Amino acid sequence: MKIMGVKHLAASAIVAFAALSGGTTDADACSRILYVGSDSALRIVGRSLDWKTPIPTNLYVYPRGMHKIGNTLPGSVEWTSKYGAVYAVGYDGGVTEGMNEKGLVISSLFCKGTVYENESTAHRPPMSLAVFVAWLLDTNATTPEVVDVLRRHDFNISGATFDGGTASTLHWGITDAEGRCAVVEFENGSIRIYEGQDMPAMTNDPNFPEMNAINDYWKKIGGSNMLPGTVKSPDRYVRGYYFDGHVAKTADADLGLAIIRSIMANVSVPYMYTVETEPNVSSTQWRSYSNIRDRLYYFDIVTNPGIFYIDLKKCDLRQGAPVLKLDTSVSQDYMGDVTDRLVESEPFKPMF
Repeated sequence: MKIMGVKHLAASAIVAFAALSGGTTDADACSRILYVGSDSALRIVGRSLDWKTPIPTNLYVYPRGMHKIGNTLPGSVEWTSKYGAVYAVGYDGGVTEGMNEKGLVISSLFCKGTVYENESTAHRPPMSLAVFVAWLLDTNATTPEVVDVLRRHDFNISGATFDGGTASTLHWGITDAEGRCAVVEFENGSIRIYEGQDMPAMTNDPNFPEMNAINDYWKKIGGSNMLPGTVKSPDRYVRGYYFDGHVAKTADADLGLAIIRSIMANVSVPYMYTVETEPNVSSTQWRSYSNIRDRLYYFDIVTNPGIFYIDLKKCDLRQGAPVLKLDTSVSQDYMGDVTDRLVESEPFKPMF
């Protein structure tokens, strides 16, 4: 794995012990696991969205050729979309993740230690977190292209609070059709980018180098007899990483989906899970599965009896085509391909 912008942090028993002893607690929990099939073309990005209260999330399909802005502030980033994409939009106001027609997948996960701004970024063009993922999906086809954009850092990122004042402190997992991956984090206003091929796991805090130090500790222990079992971020990372490396590899998309779903269930937080000493602990609200090879975007709401998907290949992504929306609040009986249930819609209104 190549690390850009920071020196590699060696595995440390002290770091591992601190995290395993409860130095890292998170009410903001999400997990991302990448399954790679036997033909290496089948890649499915599994992701869970965990939060202490429901986060209504609708699905939108946007065509190419739309002019967009990164904020309503003067001098904000502007762009015209080169690629169509499907977005998961929380509160109908901010893009949580998505996949574009080239198979680029970007997932945003919570990371408490994130600091986006410093004195040097203050006068750069504004970019809101509400559309940050959309900007990257709209204008890039591969992970290296996204990395080049981010490394230039010619924007100043910020975001509205939500859910009663919670700050949107995030980091991102990026995966393309070739399996090139990156984890992107902000540290005191500076971007840290960690690149690798088919990077299998990502959760929340601590930062990515420290998380890998913890995982290195558990790799020495092995996983066939013991794995960490709590819902804390390092434990979910270790379990996801281990199981992802010890499942069958297949070229069959349906079997691959079943495999990644079982892994994601293992790293999810039980619905309505409570701990007396941690009143704000999160529960898994939904899981998504981005089949990059076949351009299928699956959505699995934990209170629904079934899983459904949008086939991006069937969507009209030509310039001038309408924005399409799937209202998940009425999806209780949805199962299988729901592409034909998309309806024309106004674009969502970003929470700048």
